[in-house]
Amino acid sequence: QVQLQESGGGLAQAGGSLRLSCAASGRTFSSYSMGWFRQSPGKEREFVAAITWDGGRTFYTDSVKGRFTISRDNDKNTLYLQMDSLKSEATAVYYCNQAPTTGWGFPPQASAYDYWGQGTQVTVSS
Repeated sequence: QVQLQESGGGLAQAGGSLRLSCAASGRTFSSYSMGWFRQSPGKEREFVAAITWDGGRTFYTDSVKGRFTISRDNDKNTLYLQMDSLKSEATAVYYCNQAPTTGWGFPPQASAYDYWGQGTQVTVSS
């Protein structure tokens, strides 16, 4: 079973930046696509970004394209999310996850994942 530890959240002003990290263990990190979700109060957990196992392809929800960048370091078993030009609607708890199976895919539905870390809170003030 994968273990996930998110960090790097905090308080930022609108227009500012934050960089989230996710340390993963328990399975061969470099064999799995990885991604980020977020959940705001009263809303469902939603897909934010994903990256293939080799880092060769990235995917983003439309609302963050051009402002967020997902990356990974397979030598450090760590996933990142660089968030620039932050907007107040980015306020949420951010969670990382690992694809259920090895290979290229990363299901964007939160229901596809059985395990979650504790997440990291991001608060953007306007």
